[in-house]
Amino acid sequence: MTGGLAPLHGIKAIDACESADVLPYRLVLTLLGMGQLISWAAFYYSFSSFVLPMQTSLGWDKATLMGAFSLGLAVWSLATYGAGAVIDAGYGRALMTGGSVLGGIGFLIWSQTSEPWMFYLAWCFIGCAMAMTLYEPAFTILTRRYPTRYRQGITTLTLIGGFASTVGFPAAAALLAVVDWRAAVLVIGIVLIAVIAPIHFLALRGGGELVPATAAASGEPAAETGFTVNEARRTAAFWLLTATFALYSFAAAALWAHVIPALAFKGLDTAESMAVLVWVGPAQVAGRLAFVTFGKRLRPHPLGMVILCGLPLSFGLFAFASTTAELIIFAVLFGAANGLVSIIRGSLLPEYFGRTSLGRIGGAMSAVALLARAIAPLSAAALLLLPMSYAGIMLVLAGLGVVAVVAFALARAPLR
Repeated sequence: MTGGLAPLHGIKAIDACESADVLPYRLVLTLLGMGQLISWAAFYYSFSSFVLPMQTSLGWDKATLMGAFSLGLAVWSLATYGAGAVIDAGYGRALMTGGSVLGGIGFLIWSQTSEPWMFYLAWCFIGCAMAMTLYEPAFTILTRRYPTRYRQGITTLTLIGGFASTVGFPAAAALLAVVDWRAAVLVIGIVLIAVIAPIHFLALRGGGELVPATAAASGEPAAETGFTVNEARRTAAFWLLTATFALYSFAAAALWAHVIPALAFKGLDTAESMAVLVWVGPAQVAGRLAFVTFGKRLRPHPLGMVILCGLPLSFGLFAFASTTAELIIFAVLFGAANGLVSIIRGSLLPEYFGRTSLGRIGGAMSAVALLARAIAPLSAAALLLLPMSYAGIMLVLAGLGVVAVVAFALARAPLR
């Protein structure tokens, strides 16, 4: 039987006896969406805004500063499996609330840093917080808690989260316009502890994963069981999907780390580069809105095939583009695909592996993808030493995108 789903008995739930206290579905999505928006803006997008002020203030070189961010990404990858296990054990509410507090503490340490070891310690805290709060934990909790509506929830969170860069960069710039970088980082840490942690605590009250009795009382079907993490690891689908999303993460991270120099290589100045990159965010949100309208009628796997093809096509277009108009087409194509990959991943995993160990299965896959993301910027820089031009690097990344598409095509639902 495909998918191997059967009735589940005895899944642990947070405060299952208090199921009446569960907030309405739309309110849960609104609160979690606010948490994702601010968390992504703080943890992932704010860093680059503080590089130059810190360099001027502390006299550190960029390699030292960038090393802390890479460390944070590596810690994120290492902590994802443990975060998923915590959710599977029924403690998603504590995980996401604690993650916001831990991230806030990291920002507080960052605001006081005077030595590199303090800065790197801060990013160890922030890396753990990323694993505990950004997308994956929220997706897993929604999937386990709302078996019939999780795709809608995942789409909603990614729609809201898609504006994180739009919020993050201007917010950091606004803070730096009135206070120094230390005070700006301190403010972000306080917001994470005083605002986002309570939002997560409120949103997930009454239980993060429903037991069968609670599900019945709330109108949801009884929870289903599927593969354990060890059973999933013995399937070809697990490793093919892991390879797919790792390759995608590597290529996307390499692009973001080098996109400004790559555009300069093509003769674009800063203003022209911004005129190209400004299209990525709207295309990302537009792709997600299109999914809300049309995607629910399509199965995740065939839809994923179409979306993943956008990666090699966009990189190939970048490599050969000679005009700003062609580069804008690249930005739109890449943005639309990039905006939908997380939705496809979140929708496909429960369909393939069930929900019992979804946190650990997703965490194991994410750990590899995030590690690939962490090493991508340095790997792309190494290619420049061969020597290789940015056009050649984009073709290499396009080739990795083709391999990702092939791996995804071969990843069929495993038999139980």
